[in-house]
Amino acid sequence: MNKVAGYRVMVGLKQKEMATLLNISRQAYSEKERGNIPFKDSEKEILKEKFKLANPNVTIDEIFFD
Repeated sequence: MNKVAGYRVMVGLKQKEMATLLNISRQAYSEKERGNIPFKDSEKEILKEKFKLANPNVTIDEIFFD
């Protein structure tokens, strides 16, 4: 499981709910979560804010980069 999927699970959301948050289809979200399509910078910001529920100090670098 990658970091994005891990954080999604930690905050208790399904892929469909994340897709709705980003205003994209569940299929598009799934492709992004698996790394087949990159997240836009604006989407990274939205995800970071949501993932702060699991880790208040989380950064974009921590989520998306090694």
